[in-house]
Amino acid sequence: MQEDRQPSPIKRSKWRTFGIVTFITVKWMVYFGIFIGLLAGGAVTGYVAALVKNEEVRPRTVIEEKVGENAITGFVYFNDDTLVGQLRTSEDRMIITYDDLPPQVINAVLGIEDNNFFEHKGVDINGLGRAVKQKLLNEDTQTGGSTLTQQLARRVFLSLDKTDSRKIKEIFLSLRMERYLTKKEILAAYLNKVPFGNGSSGYNLFGIKAAAKGVFDITDLNQLNIAQSAYLAGLPQRPSAYTAFTGKGQFNQKGFDLALGRQRTVLMRMFETGRITQQEYDEALKFDIRKTLAKPSEKAYTTYPYLMLEAERQAAEIMLMEQDKTLTKADLRKKENAPLIEEARDHLLRGGYHVYTTIDKDIYGLMREIGSNDENFSPYSEEKGLEQIAAVMLDHKTGAIVGMLEGRDFYEEQLNYATQMTRQPGSTMKTLAAYLPAIEMGLIQPASIIDDAPMVLKDGQKGFHIPMNVNRKFAGLVTAREALNRSLNLPALKIFNEEVKIENAWAFVKKLGITTLQPGDAYAQTGVIGGLSIGTSVEELTNAYGSIPNKGVFNDAYMISKITDANGKIVYEHKQEPKRVFSEQSAFLMTDMLSTVISDRSGSANKLKSQFKKYGEIPIAGKTGSTQSYGDVWFMGFSPDITLGVWAGYEEQVNSLSENGKARARSIWALIMNKVAETKPEMFVTDKFVRPSGIVKATVSSASGLLPSQLTKEAGMLVTDWFNKKDIPKKTDDALVKMAYITYEGVNYVPNPATPSDMVKEQIVIKRKKPLDVLMDEIKNAQSKLPAKSRRPIEVYLPADAKDNAPSKRDPRVDDGAAPPPPASVKLQSSDGVLILTFSDSAAKDVVGYRVYRSLNQGAYEKQGESIIAGAEKRMKLNASSSHSYTYYVTAVDVVGKESAPSQLVQYGNAPIIPTPPAGGENPGGEQPPAAAVPAAPTDLKAAKTDLSVRLTWASNSVSDQVTKYHVYYSPNNDGKYSRIASTTETSFEYVAPLITGSFFVTSENANGESGPSSKQTVS
Repeated sequence: MQEDRQPSPIKRSKWRTFGIVTFITVKWMVYFGIFIGLLAGGAVTGYVAALVKNEEVRPRTVIEEKVGENAITGFVYFNDDTLVGQLRTSEDRMIITYDDLPPQVINAVLGIEDNNFFEHKGVDINGLGRAVKQKLLNEDTQTGGSTLTQQLARRVFLSLDKTDSRKIKEIFLSLRMERYLTKKEILAAYLNKVPFGNGSSGYNLFGIKAAAKGVFDITDLNQLNIAQSAYLAGLPQRPSAYTAFTGKGQFNQKGFDLALGRQRTVLMRMFETGRITQQEYDEALKFDIRKTLAKPSEKAYTTYPYLMLEAERQAAEIMLMEQDKTLTKADLRKKENAPLIEEARDHLLRGGYHVYTTIDKDIYGLMREIGSNDENFSPYSEEKGLEQIAAVMLDHKTGAIVGMLEGRDFYEEQLNYATQMTRQPGSTMKTLAAYLPAIEMGLIQPASIIDDAPMVLKDGQKGFHIPMNVNRKFAGLVTAREALNRSLNLPALKIFNEEVKIENAWAFVKKLGITTLQPGDAYAQTGVIGGLSIGTSVEELTNAYGSIPNKGVFNDAYMISKITDANGKIVYEHKQEPKRVFSEQSAFLMTDMLSTVISDRSGSANKLKSQFKKYGEIPIAGKTGSTQSYGDVWFMGFSPDITLGVWAGYEEQVNSLSENGKARARSIWALIMNKVAETKPEMFVTDKFVRPSGIVKATVSSASGLLPSQLTKEAGMLVTDWFNKKDIPKKTDDALVKMAYITYEGVNYVPNPATPSDMVKEQIVIKRKKPLDVLMDEIKNAQSKLPAKSRRPIEVYLPADAKDNAPSKRDPRVDDGAAPPPPASVKLQSSDGVLILTFSDSAAKDVVGYRVYRSLNQGAYEKQGESIIAGAEKRMKLNASSSHSYTYYVTAVDVVGKESAPSQLVQYGNAPIIPTPPAGGENPGGEQPPAAAVPAAPTDLKAAKTDLSVRLTWASNSVSDQVTKYHVYYSPNNDGKYSRIASTTETSFEYVAPLITGSFFVTSENANGESGPSSKQTVS
């Protein structure tokens, strides 16, 4: 059998094997590449799709409409339809077509912005690739790679932020725009829309034609040369930096230099791309651009900058509220609504609207003239800045604002101080939140009595707050009219907190158009004198005051009367909505009270009688106001026909006004009123404030404001004033009472039954709503919880009429069980035949008063005059004759009648013998001292003579002598016959007597006896 044989292996070529391996490798690499490409493409596609998924696909009509849409200039008018100016703060634009563009402009723009503009289809692949590479490698130079079409798409449809999302959207939009628009349309649209910085008038220039006019004063683009065309073509890259002019239209060297640098770059690109020759390039570089710049020119916003901006702001707000009826003025002040307002404002500026205001051109002009006159204000301060002023004049019968003063210098501060600033209203709020609602509620009338005495308020910071008046004094019981005239704080605070109540007061104020109250103001106990969260605006405060001369009817102030579109169609017209907030009777009473703020000698605005030239011919009334340290001052004043509110201060409220500046609001008010009365007499047609029915005169008690009792009439405590007939009090005065009292620390108390009658007074006193003895205890308790630096002496809080207060509490002094020590430092001085006796307090705490005793010609001692009550001045005037001799001493009396020993004796006149005073206190007698251990005689006795006295001084004895007092002896004839003339605990004595001659010596005394005499001193 034949064996099986294995086939021999097939031998392959090495090259063939290499080829097969290579083929398989390449095949799988291709497969892998395709796979990776599909994955990457899908990722890129997904990424791009995510970026543009919310982007709408705009049809041809929308693209054509938006590209061709440009702002139309609008206008603002005074109340007589004369022009204020153009609404052109957003854009100054003049529209061109492609046929208006000369070659040099086209070459300059395309050379620097898009050299392949006419070749690409909206996206330049080379430029885009370069931009992608720069972004991926994070290169320092990021060119963006945008074509003109992309830039136009971005400006018309997208935001200007630099994000991938915006870039992708921009590319798709560009491709779509190139399908529907020609290259010429795109280039013209681009040159109509891009910004070119500020022009010579200060306006923001948009579009190549406005730029040629604003920068070079050239209206025909064909007149631009290559150098000028390159200059303009370079501006859109950084219009805010490449600008030869400021916002005021002034030449800007720094911006001009930057623009010239950019121009050279443009010229270089034009040369490199073959758009200009070498010769043209060289000539353009040598051209003097500076000489051809337009001369600065004034714009409407230069003449009336505040008014134009205010018209824009208010018109935009009105159009926004017309669009959304749920929005209010308060809503528009919220930060989250700021974008809505800006959008509405932009629409207004671009839409060709005509805005008609209520502003009277003449009144506005004279108010601005007064506000711009440096002589009317304090000099400029490097520390504080410019003293500012704001004012609003309105026709309160309609609410129309006829004049406005928004600040001193628009270029110093663009804020409209009259409408946009809020500041603390100070005392002007007293009228609106205290007196007016209280009158309307029947709680007070002009003759009502209010206690201008302290009140203790709880304070979240210190624990307690004790408000003060501006003069740091308290007037006591005053009428409401007097309190308002003098702008006293405490009466207003009491009406606000205790009578009207804060909640009711703010509800009333809100009805008068005050929209700036904050939730925290519901707890503002001092809000009625200006302690608010953010304060009020001049416009709203003036608006609120206007309801008073308008007889209680509130018309919301307005400045925009009408708005029409570019075709004259009315899109808004103001409609009056008068609201009665309080009665005619309340309005009259409030007006009459505010009239005496000016007419009364004590009125805070009394100087207006001389400052307002038509005083007496044109009736006026008003209220002053100021904040702490005079950071703000106000005057709200009105006639029967117009209301004018004025504020003065600095941009920063912490800066205080000068001494003259403290009256600035009032003085500017007078200047404005004088000018208006002179130039516009037709504004003042009503010659008086009309008194409505139901207003009568009545007489009430000036102690309580109630009907007079017989005791009230006998005391002459009566006041007569206007009343709303229905609110005349029906209760009879019971505030006056005759009773005994004793005064301690300036406060009247019910006396201790054991207190001697000569220390107690009895008279007619007034029962207050809160007795002062109760109030002072409250203040002491509050002060004990305050930091030491915040405490004041109790005397500071005593009102001027404290002596007339009826006490309700017992004298707080308690008997210590011992007779008080005598008063010290008793002195006697002579002046024109009248002796003045002075002394210091006894050391005892229970002393209620002092008695003065006299001996005439060595006779018995008798009490002199009325007792001096503790706390009163330690001083008594005494009549004396030089032909007689007088000796005096003083005693202290405690709360239960114990009297001290006599004080040291003092003498006037010549007397050889001094009578011995009676022993005082409970132990008038005493044991005779022993003869031993008497003190040493005083040393260093000196005598100094004057025309009316001799003053003796000596050295103090040693402490071991335990001297209790010194005795002074006198010999008038220098014959050795001496009499004791005084005893004192001090080391000096003044002997008062005319024409003194003779000799003196002094002895000392302790518990063991009297020393021998000192050396003698002789006077002649």
